[in-house]
Amino acid sequence: MDNFNNENKYLRAKERVAAIKKFYSNLMSYVIFILFMAGLNYYIDEWRNPWFLWVAFGWGIGIVFHAFKAFGWVPYMNKNWEDRKIKEFMDNDNKQSNNRWK
Repeated sequence: MDNFNNENKYLRAKERVAAIKKFYSNLMSYVIFILFMAGLNYYIDEWRNPWFLWVAFGWGIGIVFHAFKAFGWVPYMNKNWEDRKIKEFMDNDNKQSNNRWK
């Protein structure tokens, strides 16, 4: 049982590291793309109309939510909540299947 718990902890840690790595990859793409859009905006109209800020704002909202999920800042998106819900659904399913056969 102890070996199972250690393996489970390892898999959770590995998933969390993968989520954080994906967030940083997304953040790097965001920075590069926004810099490209800013350069394009400057080339076209020398920032008289800074439309690239709308792109930065829109994608930035997604980046913030991704950070919340990756770093576990939102309580309903963390692994403990998922585990509790899975256990709850499994218990409900077991109760329903037991009641059907009585």
